[in-house]
Amino acid sequence: MSNSTSSSSLEKQLVLDADEDSYGGVTVNMEKPMDSKVFTSVLRTSLSYWRQQGKRGVWIKLPIHLANLVEPTVQEGFRYHHAEPDYLMLVYWIPKTSDTIPTNSSHRIGVCAFVLNDKREVLVVKERSGQFGGTDVWKFPTGVAEEGEDIWTAAIREVKEETGVDTEFVEVLAFRQSHRAFFGKSDLMFVCMLRPCSSDIRKQDSEIEAAQWMAAEDYAAQSFVREHEQFNYVAKICLTKSEKAYAGFSPIQALSSSGKINDLYFNHRDCDLSADQNQ
Repeated sequence: MSNSTSSSSLEKQLVLDADEDSYGGVTVNMEKPMDSKVFTSVLRTSLSYWRQQGKRGVWIKLPIHLANLVEPTVQEGFRYHHAEPDYLMLVYWIPKTSDTIPTNSSHRIGVCAFVLNDKREVLVVKERSGQFGGTDVWKFPTGVAEEGEDIWTAAIREVKEETGVDTEFVEVLAFRQSHRAFFGKSDLMFVCMLRPCSSDIRKQDSEIEAAQWMAAEDYAAQSFVREHEQFNYVAKICLTKSEKAYAGFSPIQALSSSGKINDLYFNHRDCDLSADQNQ
């Protein structure tokens, strides 16, 4: 065995365990404790090896119990990518070309629930805190989708949590995009129509000051709704849905090319995919 082959084999033994991705990069999931000086040495060897292999992006996931490795990782040129309650992800771009590592998730997903009963009454709440805390504004139940939660599920959950009313999802009527919202992120708010399955209200005392069924026209006639363009537009969209053949978007489960089942939202009225599902 030549010296170069022996050296390469030894170097590989000192490389951090990593999973290769389909974009020419590697991901290191650190789990076991390691002395920071030993880690620095192994990381340098690993970067050298991955550079020889033509790798591009390097992702290192450090769980919270390995916080001692954050500083040495940064000192080797890594930068923060994102953080969750139990880990920090750092990244490094090896080649001397433009860095194409995707940025952290840029959007937060919110839901606004338009719940309309057979009496043309809408379910509305007064919030205890936030922008509308202490005001006399009646608004639709709203909230933020949790990690891994579908839009339609989030809308049903938020209504149940805030008012105690059970509902079933009908469709997405509209959505709004805004920027520089929560911690500088962009924000998507989906206006969802739901059908009530119960009527008794049991409000969430910690967040909701009051909740009630209100005539749809009375909701739209509130001075706050009429004077604020976005609220006014949403009210008009919802009233139009209740009076005319306004078509929104409802979900159908579809298999992606990667084998993952996703919810695809579309206009069921003008496009019937049910026949395709039954084939």
